[in-house]
Amino acid sequence: MGAGEPQFIPVGKNARERRIAVLDAPGRGPGLLWLSGFKSDMTGTKAAALAEFGAARGQAVVRFDYSGHGQSGGDFEDACVSDWLEEAEAVFDRFCPDETILVGSSMGGWIALLLALSRKASGRIRGLVLIAPAVDFTEDLMWKQRFTEDIRRTILSQGRWAQPSAYGDEPYVITRKLIEDGRKHLLLGGPLHVGAPVTILQGAEDPDVPASHARRLVEALPLDDVTFSLVPDGDHRLSRPQDIDLLLRAVTDLS
Repeated sequence: MGAGEPQFIPVGKNARERRIAVLDAPGRGPGLLWLSGFKSDMTGTKAAALAEFGAARGQAVVRFDYSGHGQSGGDFEDACVSDWLEEAEAVFDRFCPDETILVGSSMGGWIALLLALSRKASGRIRGLVLIAPAVDFTEDLMWKQRFTEDIRRTILSQGRWAQPSAYGDEPYVITRKLIEDGRKHLLLGGPLHVGAPVTILQGAEDPDVPASHARRLVEALPLDDVTFSLVPDGDHRLSRPQDIDLLLRAVTDLS
């Protein structure tokens, strides 16, 4: 299967089954598993740069789209963190047989941590590179900080709220299901131990995930080897050439 042709795997059972698009580029280990952000897909700038980097080094790279994203099936408004974690676990179990570096951007950083914790016993998590990790974002960054009382009331009464996108995309629909399901996966309430090195890349000018939020994650990992790099003029996406270079250096250091 060529790297440019996704294959589709079923995840979930019965009415909850979704067809998940996966790009699997075989190569040597440690492999790289890309985990996209909220409303992002596996063809974005950083994901494509990681795939090109892996191909040049002969390193395995796996990318996939969450349900309701990109080329995968499923309805975005029906999906939630539990679904996206289940899909990440299925892709990891099937396509990452060797040591793997998890590379997660924004929400993908939260999914990467959840995946690392759920698959810790596998011994295959080589390390994590987290770009503006939006850990617990549904609760801490949306519900508690950004949403007004009117927005919260709309979500509770109508089950959804359309949030305008700052990036010119279609509005983000935030559902009551997403908020309530997110509460099952909160990580910042106590210490974590993923048992692998963690590198965090964070923009100081990030309007979506404040640098203070990323520092909370550093403090929540007291037993792990954590590297925190703050990009003084960096935004949320960290997709400029110099940001991509920083990402690829971080991956190289863990490889």
